[in-house]
Amino acid sequence: MSRGQIIGITAGAAAGAVLLAPVALSMAGFTAAGITAGSMAAGMMSSAAITSGGGVATGSLVALLQSAGAAGMSATATAGVASVGGAAGALVSGAVGFLKRMRK
Repeated sequence: MSRGQIIGITAGAAAGAVLLAPVALSMAGFTAAGITAGSMAAGMMSSAAITSGGGVATGSLVALLQSAGAAGMSATATAGVASVGGAAGALVSGAVGFLKRMRK
């Protein structure tokens, strides 16, 4: 696998992660209208409320995900998602290259 292919796969994975993060949040139940009843987000919120004595703690994972679902992701969150997506893309492309070399 060439360096250009690895860079392309890494960049594609980073861009894909950024573009798909809002879709994933919505599918999990974190929406602009609030947490969707019966969703995974509702289950997470219920567990968080039970753990913290009746409310969802500020700064908790549920609060951060709902904030991102309601208002979109901040620049910092977008950069973090892109970094994770890029790292995953690099890992996959490296593994593919390794397996191709092993088959020869």
